[in-house]
Amino acid sequence: MEMIFGNELWMLIFYFCISVLFLILGWFLYSNFTRIHTPPGIIQGIKLRLIYFSICILEKLGVILEKLGICSKLAVRRFLMDGVFPPGPCDLSIEETLFDTVPVRIYQSKTPSPEKRRGLVWIHGGGGIFGSFKSHERLCRFFAQESATVVVAIGYPLAPEHPYPAQQRSCYSAISYFLKHAAEFGVDPQRIVLGGDSSGGSFVVAASQQLVLRQDLPQVRAHVLIYPYLQALDFNLPSYQQNQWVPLLFKTEIIRFGNIYVTGNSSGADAAMLNGHVPEKLRIKYQKWISAEHIPEEFKGRGYVPFVPGHFSEALFKECTKIFEATFSPLLTEDAILRQFPKTFLLTCEYDILRDEGLLYKKRLEDNGVPVTWHHLEDGFHGISLLVGFGPLEFPGTRRGLKTIIQFLEWY
Repeated sequence: MEMIFGNELWMLIFYFCISVLFLILGWFLYSNFTRIHTPPGIIQGIKLRLIYFSICILEKLGVILEKLGICSKLAVRRFLMDGVFPPGPCDLSIEETLFDTVPVRIYQSKTPSPEKRRGLVWIHGGGGIFGSFKSHERLCRFFAQESATVVVAIGYPLAPEHPYPAQQRSCYSAISYFLKHAAEFGVDPQRIVLGGDSSGGSFVVAASQQLVLRQDLPQVRAHVLIYPYLQALDFNLPSYQQNQWVPLLFKTEIIRFGNIYVTGNSSGADAAMLNGHVPEKLRIKYQKWISAEHIPEEFKGRGYVPFVPGHFSEALFKECTKIFEATFSPLLTEDAILRQFPKTFLLTCEYDILRDEGLLYKKRLEDNGVPVTWHHLEDGFHGISLLVGFGPLEFPGTRRGLKTIIQFLEWY
């Protein structure tokens, strides 16, 4: 009798704990699910909400696992970005090697070519703290399969384990090595394009600030930037206001992850939300390059209002002074360097908080005489390109945007 009662008691405790856990999880998911915004302009917006809902579930699991001491929630997020469903076999030749100690993965056709091929160096996004070969495997395969291109993906080290600027240094080293030894990999050194998505686009521009000064290396033929991350001074541009709750990248997340990338922790996010990390003298200095005034009027609808910065935090400014370096915020690149950049392909998405950074960079390039091929996805959102090859999880704009890149590459 006592044993039965004891078993029933433990079962009641177990079911009670499970019920509480599910109530907490349900509240968390409901609050997140209701605050997100999928504008009518996003085709298949319901699917985007469901994708985000699934991510929320797994991320909440990461919080639980961290509290139990099993693994960090950062590790769970990396696992999600690396792809729960790995891609299957393909007809490409894929090999891994080192370029000056930096891991790279090379994708190319198995069919021999009578002449040297075009090269595309791809730098993955992920804010410097997420992403890997796995997260961008489908994207790199797409580029290699859809064009006569040898794709080189760079596996740079991630923060906070490897603090900034280890990422930029590794990318620069790998690119420099490839420019020197391209012929050994069947690539014409005069036909090398640098590309990257999100923060990967930032690393492309950061590396190019040094590459244009090198006289001993072949010059890069072109840049390909997909919704690049280019500044951390103004988090209240029109696109930040309009798209702050549009998946798959929120304003709160980019500030929190940016703090982790720069400082190793996520403190100070609230002040940064109001641009409280930027002193007035620097805001005035850089408003010639970073300001809502330079955004075309057609992008200022959907509820944008002119922003007044919040209270300035001297402590936060001292903690994040690195964001004012041109390698971290490439929109601060000086004109003398920028005008030496090659022709650039730029893809922006209407429902992306980084949209306006792309628009500001487009203006800066054009003001300095650099030709820009710009494609704007009216139904696009941040991360849409990474869904290529995911079958029903693809969106109509996914391949439409990527095919414009293939058309651009064919000129080189």
